[in-house]
Parts: sequence; C-alpha cells; structure tokens
Amino acid sequence: MERLHKVLAAAGVASRRKAEALILQGKVRVNGQVVSILGTQVDPAVDKISVEGKPVVPTERKSYFLLHKPAGYVTTLDDPQGRPKVTDLLTGVKHRVYPIGRLDYATEGLLLLTNDGDLAYRLTHPKYGVVKTYQALVLGIPDATALNTLRSGVRLEDGLTAPAEVRLINSKQGSALLELKIHEGRNRQVRRMCDAIGYPVQRLRRTGFGGLTLNGVPVGSFRTLSPAEVAALREQGGTQ
Repeated sequence: MERLHKVLAAAGVASRRKAEALILQGKVRVNGQVVSILGTQVDPAVDKISVEGKPVVPTERKSYFLLHKPAGYVTTLDDPQGRPKVTDLLTGVKHRVYPIGRLDYATEGLLLLTNDGDLAYRLTHPKYGVVKTYQALVLGIPDATALNTLRSGVRLEDGLTAPAEVRLINSKQGSALLELKIHEGRNRQVRRMCDAIGYPVQRLRRTGFGGLTLNGVPVGSFRTLSPAEVAALREQGGTQ
C-alpha cells in the first residue's frame, strides 16, 4: 500500500504538492469514490484511480528532461487561454511529464521536466537548498545599497526572502545585467525582488538549476538528463 498523493506523483499526474491539492479539491476518485483525505492508502496495482475523470495509469519508468524554454510559453499543463505550453516542445516524448517548478510566460531559460514526483518535490522545496541561477536585465543601474538588499533579503508581501548571491555582470545605456542565485521558488520571485528595490526586470532568463546549465541546448530544444546528472540532483535533494 502507498499514499495516494505519492502514487499520483509517480504516475506523472503532478508533483506531490499539486497531487495533495487535487485530493483536497475532491478531484481524485478511488474505485469510483471521491477521496479528499490526505494520507489515504491505495494499492496502485489493484485500485482504480482517476483524476477529473481520467484514469491514472501507474508507471515505473522515470524520465528526466532539460528544456531551454523560450519566452511566450506557459509551464502549466493546461492553459485556459490556449497559449503554447512547454510540453508542446517535447517532440517525440509520448508519456506525460511535468515541469519542476515554474518559469512565467515571459521568462526564458532552463526548465526541468519529469514524472518523478518525489524528486520534483525535493528540488523545489526550500529546505533542500537547491540553487537556481538567473540573469536579469533590469531598468536602471543598482547601487551598492540595492545589491546588498538583495543579498541580505527583500521584504515582499509574502515575507522576507532568503539571502541571494548577487553580482553585477555589466551595465550600459541605463540598464544592468544581474546574476542572482536563489534557493527559494516563490511565484515570480526574482521579478518581485527587483521591483521591490526599484529596478524592474526587462528580461529574465534562468541559466542554472542544481548545477545543470543550458550549454549545448538551443532555445526551444531539450535533452535527456544522464544517469549521473539525475544522481547528482538526487543527492542535492537528500535522496539516493
């Protein structure tokens, strides 16, 4: 027997956190009955599980991809506005995978996708401290005080951010290119941090995630992670 949210994550339905939300929202049925209690135990080999009326097919095969996301794509699996989705770019991938964390519609860069719900959870939870690296082109040239605010933590509406590693890469014509390294994953965090210090982001690109980079992956393309890369991510997430 396994917990229902872990079965959903292992089947590639969603991350563990999202799977818990689906259960609480009453969108999951087991043997035809709505299950809305977290921690419910199921046997995926016997029980018939569905999410929003769609059968859940357990899968043992885990897949891991690195995508160079272009701007103009959403990282949700369903978009009411009908905008292009990052999964549309995974040519030839037959089984369902989902993004590890999110990059907003206008943000470019490194996005990981998998059907390994446990790893996805660990890579996005702040307590594991997995570093994400961004390059942000901001309007204006931040002074030392502004940069130190980013480094010490920025007060946002959802609380103080953890300290970030920040460096000024270059500046010209009234704009500056910053590199920021963070381990949190709040919604639109880098944009909000830069807004809070008075230097709005004009362009944002994620260049690194847990030691992985975009080297050799053109915009709009993807590659499969090697076993060694997956093992390194697992180690950062506190599991082997």
